[in-house]
Amino acid sequence: MKFANVGRLDGKVALITGSASGMGMVAAQLFAQQGARIVVADFNATKAGEVAAEIRADGGEATHVGGDVSSDDDVLAMVDHAVRTFGGLHVLYNNAGIMLADDDNPVTTSIDTWDRTFDVNAKGVFLCLKHAIPAMLASGGGSIINVASFVAHMGAATPQIAYTATKGAVLSMTREVAAIYARQGIRVNALCPGPVGTPLLAELWSDPARKARRVVHIPMGRWAEAEELARAALFLASDDSSYMTGQSLIVDGGIVSTYTTPE
Repeated sequence: MKFANVGRLDGKVALITGSASGMGMVAAQLFAQQGARIVVADFNATKAGEVAAEIRADGGEATHVGGDVSSDDDVLAMVDHAVRTFGGLHVLYNNAGIMLADDDNPVTTSIDTWDRTFDVNAKGVFLCLKHAIPAMLASGGGSIINVASFVAHMGAATPQIAYTATKGAVLSMTREVAAIYARQGIRVNALCPGPVGTPLLAELWSDPARKARRVVHIPMGRWAEAEELARAALFLASDDSSYMTGQSLIVDGGIVSTYTTPE
């Protein structure tokens, strides 16, 4: 399908981390459809290039850059690439994140798993904020979307202590940074998904019994589609949410509000 110039993000430059696959890739495609110029940023530079090429083939504007969000130098390079290529930065979508298979309870989770999860999920968001905010201020402001999780609001049905802790940190950072920059034209909100049907989650929940333990707690009875989260991110990126900052947009099929037990 060719991109239609419907304009909700016309004239905006959007940097999306972790956008070579999953929710980030779908968001990059949707944002491009809405007129944004996209920087596809991902640890997998080859795949990021493929996604950017697909967007261009469909009539959008996109470039790509490789890098690790836990690296200060890499994140600075991502932001510099956006500004050099497109002349500014208006939307930062901090989507990159990991959930490691051995992330479990506090007793059994390894220190290496704890440290690596925090490096990507929490430090990565901090570094993106550190380097993107000056570029956004120079561009006249914009919108930052930090991906947290419904587990930032409640305990997970199955143990994942490092991941849950990082998402709580992301939510706290969102509130503080929103307060700091509210009068400088930068809005900062958190997107808190429930389980989403991405390849990463499918791999982690490949055990049918483990998957069933999670799905049974979702009132809608299914995982979210990546497109549903991308549309929520589009709302936060666009002027449709112009009076919204420091908030947590929970898109979880009803888990947090109506926690259910098996029938």
